[in-house]
Amino acid sequence: MNQTVAMPVSANPREVPGDLAMWFFILAELLVFGVFFLAYGYSRAHDPATFAAGQRQLGLGLATVNTLLLIGGSASVAAAVRAFALDRQQNAQRLLWLTLALGLGFVVLKSEEFAGKFAAGITLSSDTFWMFYLSLTFFHFLHVILGMVIVGAVAVYARDGRYRPGALAGVETAAAYWHMIDLVWVVLFALVYVAR
Repeated sequence: MNQTVAMPVSANPREVPGDLAMWFFILAELLVFGVFFLAYGYSRAHDPATFAAGQRQLGLGLATVNTLLLIGGSASVAAAVRAFALDRQQNAQRLLWLTLALGLGFVVLKSEEFAGKFAAGITLSSDTFWMFYLSLTFFHFLHVILGMVIVGAVAVYARDGRYRPGALAGVETAAAYWHMIDLVWVVLFALVYVAR
């Protein structure tokens, strides 16, 4: 006699964290940045002297600190998601505010870098390198500000206990967006500041 054994079905099948619409938005943003990076690489391959001259005017110090700030923000927002999942509300909220503080540090340092370039007379029309540098870094800068708005909104909503075990979509969505900002910066930092 044949017996059929029923396989257990998981009560919580693995789902994409956060809001699916945000993931589509993130993929669209990554595609736009990917096109920018390809255009940068193509232009650099056809005019290496201009790109090398521009890169020599960039300081690695501030850019490295900014990289550490964004990576720190990714770590703190990921830790906030974990803390909410464990229902550690106060710790999670502090981690969200830490993410915002790290993002603000990035914005301040990047603003100083932009101000220095503009004071030196550098504009989008200076040459191909500076056109890409200003376009890429400013476009990313705007994404950091949007990421701060999203994380800030989540931090405000968190005061009411909105995020807890089983109800993490909002904070997961904010974390996913912040990780995208971080990922794009790491690639941008490598291409524009480091690669020679």
